[in-house]
Amino acid sequence: MLIESLIIVIYSTALILIFMYALAQLNLLLNYLNANKIKNDSPKFDLSNPNEIPFVTIQLPVYNEMYVMHRLLDNIVKIDYPIDKLEIQVLDDSTDESVKSTAEQIDLLQKKGYNIQHIRRKNRLGFKAGALKDGLKIAKGEFIAIFDADFLPKSDWLRRTIPFFKDNKIGVVQTRWGHINRNYSILTKVQAFALDAHFTLEQVGRNSKGHFINFNGTAGIWRKECIIDAGNWEGDTLTEDLDLSYRAQLKDWKFKYLEDVETPAELPVVISAARSQQFRWNKGGAENFRKMIGRLFENKKLPFKTKIHGILHLLNSTMFLNVLIVGILSIPMLYIKNEYAHLKAYFYVMSFFVVSTLIFFICYWYMYKKSHGNTFKDFVQYVVLFFTFFSIAMGFSLQNSIAVIEGHLGKRSEFVRTPKFNISSIPDNWKNNKYLRKKPSLNIILEGLLMIYFAFGMYSAFIVGDQGGDFGLFPFHLMLFLGFGFVFFNSLKPRL
Repeated sequence: MLIESLIIVIYSTALILIFMYALAQLNLLLNYLNANKIKNDSPKFDLSNPNEIPFVTIQLPVYNEMYVMHRLLDNIVKIDYPIDKLEIQVLDDSTDESVKSTAEQIDLLQKKGYNIQHIRRKNRLGFKAGALKDGLKIAKGEFIAIFDADFLPKSDWLRRTIPFFKDNKIGVVQTRWGHINRNYSILTKVQAFALDAHFTLEQVGRNSKGHFINFNGTAGIWRKECIIDAGNWEGDTLTEDLDLSYRAQLKDWKFKYLEDVETPAELPVVISAARSQQFRWNKGGAENFRKMIGRLFENKKLPFKTKIHGILHLLNSTMFLNVLIVGILSIPMLYIKNEYAHLKAYFYVMSFFVVSTLIFFICYWYMYKKSHGNTFKDFVQYVVLFFTFFSIAMGFSLQNSIAVIEGHLGKRSEFVRTPKFNISSIPDNWKNNKYLRKKPSLNIILEGLLMIYFAFGMYSAFIVGDQGGDFGLFPFHLMLFLGFGFVFFNSLKPRL
């Protein structure tokens, strides 16, 4: 009974942690709903007054982005802002032929009168953080706007964001990500769904109550003074944006999140690109938990609730580990349930935690209906997308759990950027992309084995006990089977 008891304890702990995370999401939903009632009376620069127009530096950190560089630069120079108050830094760490074509395009733009620089380093020390820090040394701007290579800010972007810096306490203005290829595939629909939840519920829910939020690495602006005061960019985690965000807010800088300003971007269309992005985000989150947890607790000026939300924010990625634990242990728990009748009361109590899924369902519905609609048809589409999202998210739980464990243990790894393909519509094709490779990893093999494992879980529903089976966990095992199957088979295709 020792092994069974251990399984029960670990399983129960993981369920409770998931439930606590769900309650935090519910609190953010309430904050989000109340935020709409808050009047925005922030002081703003009057950009019609030349004396109030600040100098801005736009930084474009890029690395081997041959498919999107031309699109990026063409778009950036269309931003409507006084040319004498704007400089553009192309922080180019590329090692492929894109260096030459980028240099040629920049040369043409310079001849047209744009203040744009092509900045090259001798090495990639510190990766993206290092490039941003290097560019900051010579940046003339009082404010630093940052865009990744796949982002396409609209022409009025600066005019809608810069005014909020009139408040001297504002260190960052962050905008909401849009998705130019949302409907390209199931993979892009699921990614868009998850990101929409973050950029509505989480960012608004935290920001409206003064809790810590994060600069999302792109599509936002920093006050240069804030970057320097917080200790500048550091490359000791894979999510340098989250790291600097927390250091800045711990030094009392305020962040402003603008839900109504959308910055379109391209979602990864190949699962290997999504995998590398997910791995970096989740490992970086765990690394920042190790780095920041002590500073959060030691800060005596922070409200208790802000500390709790900060801790849960930094532990977001750890939820994948809890989901994986619950999934793997749910099959032995099925057999334990039907073997030990005296534990019946315990299983009744544990069944309560299905309410976690219900909470997520409600929270995400509020997010979804705001952008997609509130009709019966919209609701049906939402139900399908919600369970598709949950299934595929669970399919990613193995590799994301490995990322989390490595992050918590302090295992260092190289920054792997997410390649962009210039894919915006269904007819666009990525299969001839030069960054594709075909070598599968061990993780993919393990995901295939987990798919088989959860198929066994579904089979077990028919054979356990003496009452004709137990189908309580069948839907859960079906979702896990489909999720791992989706990730496994798609990962066998050409990879990045």
